[in-house]
Amino acid sequence: MEDTKRGIVTAAVAPVAWGTTYYVTRHYLPAGYPLWGAALRALPAGCLLLSLARARPKGVWWWRSAVLGLLNTSAFFVLVYIAAQRLATSTASMVMALSPLVMTATAWVLLAQRPRVAHLAGGVAGLSGVALMMWGGSGGSGAGGLIASVAAMLVSSLGYVLSQRWSSGAGVLATTAWQLCFGGVLLTAAAAAFEGGPPPLDPGALLAFGYVTVVATALAFLAWFAALRLLPAATVGLVGLLNPVTGVLLGTVLAAESLTGRQLAGMALILAAVLLGRPRTRALRVRRAPRPGDPSGRPAALTRER
Repeated sequence: MEDTKRGIVTAAVAPVAWGTTYYVTRHYLPAGYPLWGAALRALPAGCLLLSLARARPKGVWWWRSAVLGLLNTSAFFVLVYIAAQRLATSTASMVMALSPLVMTATAWVLLAQRPRVAHLAGGVAGLSGVALMMWGGSGGSGAGGLIASVAAMLVSSLGYVLSQRWSSGAGVLATTAWQLCFGGVLLTAAAAAFEGGPPPLDPGALLAFGYVTVVATALAFLAWFAALRLLPAATVGLVGLLNPVTGVLLGTVLAAESLTGRQLAGMALILAAVLLGRPRTRALRVRRAPRPGDPSGRPAALTRER
């Protein structure tokens, strides 16, 4: 029970932090530099965590870190940057609420984690909440921004499930640092090749990059991958629905984006979906008495208590 609570609280750190990223990117970071914007977010965060982990990849973790870095960092950060610049804060974050069903399906295929009825119900509730929030939302929704947001949701869902599949053999701090570093190096090379020099940054942009680097990247990704080691991917995906809730609230409070009754109802459905996705807590009780006639003294069969 305590592990479940800790996992949910840990997982919640990431979507709340990511929900703020849309507002910060849209209002404080330079437009027109998605590659540099992603690189300046990923590489410093990776170096920060690497200085704490003090460990290099070994064996299969060289290519695993490269694959995860490409999916979770390089592709994801660029797509999110484009989406945040082209969509309203609420719309950009709400598209990512589709990820629970994608993560659930991917985990079923790659990890054989068969979804429970509660997970599927939570996914339906989350989709209903997203539909209500988008129906009542405001702000532009360009096709390019929507495509980028959907693509970000798809590549990150695959990357997160692979992160859970490859969780053994290295600590979460080290593996998070490695993929951010790999992705950051790739982004820096691509930015120099396609966008030239880095964009000029005023004090506000420097502070914004500091926030997204330390809080919305280093801390958020560390919490997210730690939660994936404690909870099923379907549960973590439903906790990720806090992302659009955060984005909508920030858009309403700070960016004067309207909040309607439909959006409030959608937020209620999303929170209900998060609650539905909580894993069942079961304790294993071992009967210490040996089986009758068993000279080995082995304990009787395990029994589960709900």
